[in-house]
Amino acid sequence: MTTITARPVSTARLTFLHAKYVLIETLRVPIAVIGTLVFPALALLFFVVPQRVVADNPEYATQAVISLSVFAVMSNALFSFGLNISENREKPWDPYLRTLPAPGTARVLAQILSTGVLGLIAIVPVIVVGGLFTAAEASPGRLLAGLVALAVASLPFMLIGSAIGYALPFKAAIAVVQIVMFSLAFIGGLFLPPEMFAPWLDTISRFTPSREAREFVIWAVQGGPLEWWVWVGIVVWTVTSFALAVTLFRRDQGRRFR
Repeated sequence: MTTITARPVSTARLTFLHAKYVLIETLRVPIAVIGTLVFPALALLFFVVPQRVVADNPEYATQAVISLSVFAVMSNALFSFGLNISENREKPWDPYLRTLPAPGTARVLAQILSTGVLGLIAIVPVIVVGGLFTAAEASPGRLLAGLVALAVASLPFMLIGSAIGYALPFKAAIAVVQIVMFSLAFIGGLFLPPEMFAPWLDTISRFTPSREAREFVIWAVQGGPLEWWVWVGIVVWTVTSFALAVTLFRRDQGRRFR
């Protein structure tokens, strides 16, 4: 009699498999993706392209494209983590997934991977509009550096979204994510350049992850000096939001799986 021994599946394979089905589930509701894809590009088209003083200046136009790319990645991260986690907590499917013989690391990495893919898709229309209708410019090397900087700068937004998802029910999470997203966008200089801010607002803006992400990506694409508060802020926000997300996850774990 032949004995068949099941081979353990690697975490990497489980991660890609879970990410695949997360993306399929998301794409089954196209409007959820269309909003993320269209809004940043429309903002660039309606508010930047008609301003030819900005659109015809390579430096200003590039910074506008970068700002709205950061907004696209930020909104995608906040919505994907905040709403998906809060919604899954209210479904019986989530507790069942936790009973499966698969490490929790695979689920976390799959969420990050699927969100990263959607974030990458979200900035494509912004880059296309910027390339066609403005004087924005960047070499292939600088563009690649900007994508890497975007990936690094998106970590705090993913973790903030996770904290919201574990802290609030789905209906409350929708409102909170929208408030957090637009507040960070305005105060972070993603809709209006920080040069237009009053001195006190500019000072406050430097403490926000959105402003730090904007300056970090601009540095990666356009070069120049990197202010210390930019990279320090990204590190502090990442560590702080990670600690908060872990604390809320453990609280949720204790409440639902005692």
